[in-house]
Amino acid sequence: MAYLRKAKETYEIDYPLERVWATIPKALSSLKWAVQEKDDVGHRMTAKTDSSFMLFGSILFIHAVSFGEKASQVTVVAETPVTTITSMAEFGRARKRVDLFFETLANQLTT
Repeated sequence: MAYLRKAKETYEIDYPLERVWATIPKALSSLKWAVQEKDDVGHRMTAKTDSSFMLFGSILFIHAVSFGEKASQVTVVAETPVTTITSMAEFGRARKRVDLFFETLANQLTT
């Protein structure tokens, strides 16, 4: 039996939306995660992380909005399918992947 484990996080970022939106694909690329869908008008993106032995990849749903002239808000929801067997080895990978995405995005924005 399979089910989804979800993790969600929202951050305010002190950069304009245009810069954040342009940097998100770079962050995903540096993590070697594939962009599956991209909506430039609605600032929504879907990406898939890598998978490994006995562990499924996560799907990331990314949504960015303008939060004033010089700030943005980015929300990421990660969904990871798990089974009864793989749930024992999953240990919060969805949360770790969300945190890793925001860490990589921050590094990309400051360089």
